[in-house]
Amino acid sequence: MGDEPEEFAEFYQASRDGCLRAVYASVGDRLLAEDLIAEAYARAWASWWKVSRHPAPQAWVVRTALNTHVSWWRRRRREVSWESRGSQDTAPTAPDATMGVDEQVLAAVRSLPARQREVVALRVFLDLDTQTTARTLAIAPGTVTAHLSRAIATLRDQLAVSVEEETRSR
Repeated sequence: MGDEPEEFAEFYQASRDGCLRAVYASVGDRLLAEDLIAEAYARAWASWWKVSRHPAPQAWVVRTALNTHVSWWRRRRREVSWESRGSQDTAPTAPDATMGVDEQVLAAVRSLPARQREVVALRVFLDLDTQTTARTLAIAPGTVTAHLSRAIATLRDQLAVSVEEETRSR
């Protein structure tokens, strides 16, 4: 029990970048992803005795962050902000906001349906296997495979079109 702080610190250091990339790919907003990951790691620390025994603690953190996002969204969808009613703020993405992932790839991932984004985040960005992804998302392994297959086909089509357009413009 005396090793818990060091064990958690090692886990955090080893997993934070991958988890942040996975959540960012799913939600599409760097600051929101950072907030969600911070909340998820705080919850992981509070339940470290349980999380440390989880078969995929990184997946636990990502799933917790995504669940938190849904909770926040549900809470805020009923709120109406007078300041934001008439304006749509679309701030440009800071250069480091993509965290080393091509912006066209991130845009293509963001265009996927939510479940496909989650599967891509866990399978591609966290490199989890199908079984762990299925357990994390509480879906069947075949469903994970189907979502991943559809997502890859969509991404392939979207990115191929982007490359063709870029080639033509040169």
